[in-house]
Amino acid sequence: MPLTPGCPRCPTPGVEDGSRWSCPEHGTLAPLWRPGEASYEGFVEHLGIAAEVPTYVPWPLSPGWRVTDFAAVADRAAMTCVAGASELDGPVEVIMVAEEPGTGLGARLAGTRHDDPGEDLGQGPPTTRVRIESQTVPLWPVSVNLDGGEWDRSVLAGEARGRWLWIVVRPASAVLLLQDPWILRDVSDLGPALVEVPFGGPAPTW
Repeated sequence: MPLTPGCPRCPTPGVEDGSRWSCPEHGTLAPLWRPGEASYEGFVEHLGIAAEVPTYVPWPLSPGWRVTDFAAVADRAAMTCVAGASELDGPVEVIMVAEEPGTGLGARLAGTRHDDPGEDLGQGPPTTRVRIESQTVPLWPVSVNLDGGEWDRSVLAGEARGRWLWIVVRPASAVLLLQDPWILRDVSDLGPALVEVPFGGPAPTW
């Protein structure tokens, strides 16, 4: 299934005008490309669009976990969502975004008011850490804009290799899964083993 374009900051479909894309609310932009349904073929196309931006997946994926969604802004951002279950929380979704500052995709998924995580990062001890190859990445909590809604997610963010790293976890309580440091892998260099990654299942609503 081909990837379709949209706005990184909101659900509006991208509008093409010659070689430019735009959003009625956010103006000229680099479009976000997302599949209608997660599949191996779509993921290969996604990796080509993401280019040098890493596409992170917890590695190895636990039994029963699948890649349910992914999206990319060319040379600016890459997102993946994995879903599975835990004994304490039942169904769990974990979204990972690597992006250049100012892109706004991580903020959209997190539900924050600003494009970037904010000044709270680095203040006080980190909530948890993840590993990316030999690098340990500290993560701090990010406040979200609930607008009177239910606290349905936990959001963590940090900096990895010069880009923002966002992790959004639903339900909020499932953030405790990250207390045991997760290993994230950039699967763009996974090679033939990528065929073994399971895809499919309901994508998150965002």
